[in-house]
Amino acid sequence: MKSLSTLVGILAFTVSGYTHASDALKAVLDAQSDETKARYEWRHPEQTLNFFDIQPGQVVMEVLPGQVWYGSILLPFLGPQGKLIGVDYDMENFKHFDWATEEFMKARQTWAQDYVNGFKESGLATDETVEAYSFATLPDDLTGTVDRALFVRALHNMRSQQEKGAYLSRGLAETFRLLKSGGLVGVVQHRAPADKSDMWANGSRGYLKVAEVKRLFAEAGFEFVKESEINANPKDMPGDEDVVWRLSPSFFTSKEGSAERAAYEAIGESDRMTLVFRKP
Repeated sequence: MKSLSTLVGILAFTVSGYTHASDALKAVLDAQSDETKARYEWRHPEQTLNFFDIQPGQVVMEVLPGQVWYGSILLPFLGPQGKLIGVDYDMENFKHFDWATEEFMKARQTWAQDYVNGFKESGLATDETVEAYSFATLPDDLTGTVDRALFVRALHNMRSQQEKGAYLSRGLAETFRLLKSGGLVGVVQHRAPADKSDMWANGSRGYLKVAEVKRLFAEAGFEFVKESEINANPKDMPGDEDVVWRLSPSFFTSKEGSAERAAYEAIGESDRMTLVFRKP
């Protein structure tokens, strides 16, 4: 099995080295760590990225990104002709959450450079292939340069605080600005049962309704394209007092070894909608 840093070089000639981009993606996924692969059962990266039509050489914007999901997959797959742009929440958005400690907020101040440096130090990226900003600091020269934007489990924290700072509507407006005409947005989001109240499904529990997500994107000027059950999990049936973080991998509401934890482990990760929108 090749290392990720080796794959960066291999994918420098993706078009000539592989007959199909799907073969290149499989090679990247095969090279991930065992810890990352353990999530494939629930996060379906191959099917999801194919559904979003992610291709080598594209410029891809990922909102609330991590070093692994999806960064360490996207960077070698996009190759040296592509670019990954990590976009964090507006710092003001984080201030509304009681879990955002002083230490956490201090770390977010250097997040953009830390994100870039982490990938460069691992050999996965260069100055030309990775950038990072917050929604409040995206530069003007990125307007109309992005092929794909990804919101993977990233909408709920902006939606839950929308009334306090229009964080989601402003984030979608910035996404619209950065995308090329015809560019796509891929959404994977914890899905609220349709019979839950709008207040219950306002994002504070991690869940949003499909109709609400479609409405928000339509208001921002996007066209709905398609949806999939790739990331569905019918075992996730939250009760009125439940939050999404009761489930794997967080398990915030149960103790290790308890019957409650075992029940949550049996459910797996959350039920998720998978949607695609287009900038006209």
